[in-house]
Amino acid sequence: MALWSSLCEIRDAIPKGLFERDMRRGLAYLGRDLTFASFAVWSIWATDNILLQGPVSRLLHPAGVEGLRWLAWISYWWFQGLILTGLWVIGHEASCGHGAFSRHRRINDVIGFIIHTSLWTPYFSWKVSHHRHHISSGSMEKDQVYVPKTRSDLGIPQKATSLDYQEIFGDTPLYTLFTLIRQQILGFPAYLCFNISGPKEYPKWTNHFNPNAVIFTPSQWRVVVVSDLGIGFMIWFSYILCSTCGTVNVLKYYAIPWLMVTNWFIMVTYLQHTAPEVPHYRGNAWTFTRGAAATVDRDFLGWQGKFFFHGVAHYHIVHHFFPKMPFYHGEEATRYLKEFLGIHYIYSDDPTFKSLWDTYNKCQFVEDEGTVLSA
Repeated sequence: MALWSSLCEIRDAIPKGLFERDMRRGLAYLGRDLTFASFAVWSIWATDNILLQGPVSRLLHPAGVEGLRWLAWISYWWFQGLILTGLWVIGHEASCGHGAFSRHRRINDVIGFIIHTSLWTPYFSWKVSHHRHHISSGSMEKDQVYVPKTRSDLGIPQKATSLDYQEIFGDTPLYTLFTLIRQQILGFPAYLCFNISGPKEYPKWTNHFNPNAVIFTPSQWRVVVVSDLGIGFMIWFSYILCSTCGTVNVLKYYAIPWLMVTNWFIMVTYLQHTAPEVPHYRGNAWTFTRGAAATVDRDFLGWQGKFFFHGVAHYHIVHHFFPKMPFYHGEEATRYLKEFLGIHYIYSDDPTFKSLWDTYNKCQFVEDEGTVLSA
């Protein structure tokens, strides 16, 4: 691939049938994930009751029973987090101007709104900003998220010493671990509420809940309000659940898996768009095809990431070129895209958590000057 190849040339390299959207197939995946989520809830409820009241509780020491309960709950939180993240991905398929779930926009919006709202994402508001991210990915001036900081943003001298870096980045493993965990847990809410990692040109207090924010046009005011009403409903519904089922149960069955969803979402998107080999572009050096290629396909969590996340991390580059292509065609389409892109196709099979640690340590900033930048 030449970096000036047109999108039409790239599209012609992929069989037309892989762009076809099959709503019945999409609904089947949605039904699968909802079934898994329901089964996970039933399984942990049944297991917990058996351990507390069944024969196991009479055969084992209380400490042994408690240990088994913790093991069961940790397993539930892990797998339910994966399952709910997969549901979020299906909502993402329907949203963002992608329309990959179905050819019918209203069906896409209804499904996307319900799924995203139930997972505390303002559907239409995020749809707007994420669509802008897709049409300007990799641009230092126009991209909406994971815009890297520059040397001057962080106050790093041109001839920085190791002491300068230690002072700025808190160069200790414990501090790095703390900031990394903070990013994983709070990164998405911080982006929605405070524009963290978004365009620095946006005014202070820019967020996804203000219909008058610079993110949105006047014509989008109503849909932002609808998104806010959805989140307001979730606040009310959560209060009702806590009142009727108990706050501890809501935390155990829903809140902790939701925190896992936030973790996986931030981890996936961060590693898709951040790596030493991923360029960022300034000015006229940026084109849509260059920006779309400036992301990474990763073997994220192995078979679990491919199965539960619908390959969203494994086949992300083709999604940036053709966001309306359904995820279930991603693997096959990627084979054709990889052949076309050649050396410009970026793939990593490094262990997921090692990639996160290495990337977070290596990709701190880009230079103030230059048109093609690397972290």
